[in-house]
Amino acid sequence: MKRTLDEIGMYAMAAKPHMQLLGTTKKNQALEAVANALNEKADYLIAENEKDMQAGKEAGMHQGLLDRLLLTKDRIAQMAEGLIQIAGLEDPIGEVLSMKKRPNGLLIGQKRVPLGVVGIIYESRPNVTADAFGLCFKTGNVVVLKGGSDAMHSNIAIVKVIREALRACKVDEDAIQLIEDTDRAVTTALMKRKDFLDVLIPRGGAGLIRAVVENSTVPVIETGTGNCHIYVDESADLDMAVNIIFNAKTQRIGVCNACESLVIHKDIIEEALPAIAKALREKHCELRGDEAALEVVPDMKKATEEDWGTEYLDLIASVRTVASVDEAIEHINRYNTGHSEAIVTKDYANARKFLDEVDAAAVYVNASTRFTDGFEFGFGAEIGISTQKLHARGPMGLKELTTTKYVIYGDGQIRE
Repeated sequence: MKRTLDEIGMYAMAAKPHMQLLGTTKKNQALEAVANALNEKADYLIAENEKDMQAGKEAGMHQGLLDRLLLTKDRIAQMAEGLIQIAGLEDPIGEVLSMKKRPNGLLIGQKRVPLGVVGIIYESRPNVTADAFGLCFKTGNVVVLKGGSDAMHSNIAIVKVIREALRACKVDEDAIQLIEDTDRAVTTALMKRKDFLDVLIPRGGAGLIRAVVENSTVPVIETGTGNCHIYVDESADLDMAVNIIFNAKTQRIGVCNACESLVIHKDIIEEALPAIAKALREKHCELRGDEAALEVVPDMKKATEEDWGTEYLDLIASVRTVASVDEAIEHINRYNTGHSEAIVTKDYANARKFLDEVDAAAVYVNASTRFTDGFEFGFGAEIGISTQKLHARGPMGLKELTTTKYVIYGDGQIRE
């Protein structure tokens, strides 16, 4: 039976004190039990996911979005492994960040505590359901999920498996709840529920994120879209550049850390671009370049101003030619979304300059942007990639789902 938003809020608030008091050992045992349950129920989860995949194909869903939606045994195993990793991480709750004695004898400390009830609105990424649960659970938070209608069968199935495992561990299963009502009015209403939500995190395309940021009265941690660039510097190792670009662009096209834009130094473009184009065309990737790029690879499409700022989530990439690392940085900072940017270079000074001056949550030297991921960063999983600068930036792991409180010990002091 579907719960109303009021009922979900009531159950979330009831679970909140239970979660805040749950010990580390119990949390880890429950996470491991959920991981085992996901693997054991993989066939059931795949069968439910197939319903969403079939509906998506019939609706003409884009290939990149279908890739995000798909569940396989390997992906379910990765979800489970993410929970195992989270169980193995140090519990941040209760960590004392500082403690000092004032002249009046008061002992004033600061410690890490849960946020409370975390709301997450996301699109066709069923793996987010497990990741969000794991991170929120380890940090003593209750999570309320609002997934997209295109992944509803998958999300209902995953949440069912999680809740059953929690119940078997004698842990409050309302630590996770899924809003099953697909009415957009319910999503809009969720953005106003300060009565039970402590924070709201959107995870999805630019339209969803903008809608949440503009309409929510609940504090929002903004996760951004990814117009990620790779700059091939004049001193770059060409084999390395081709491999990095091929991986970043084609490994998974529907993810926010995929490369969307190439920036190439003019002194290396005649040698580099044909090799890059040849590799990408093995995956039928379309290139859209400026005039200098078209002179080197004449059969690519001419880029428009819109291309420089587009997150394609498709087998398409823009190509911009620059005369210096400064021009590359200027272009990237103008058009990027603050997510992940990379330089391929042998020049130490240019690498340092790129690291220092590019404004993004993650900046790479000689590596693929595909590593901007909580699992790859050793966080076990992630709640999303924050592209804002307050509270959290980059892959959000356990500490980003906590806040702090001051604790003060006295022995009868009064203020004069």
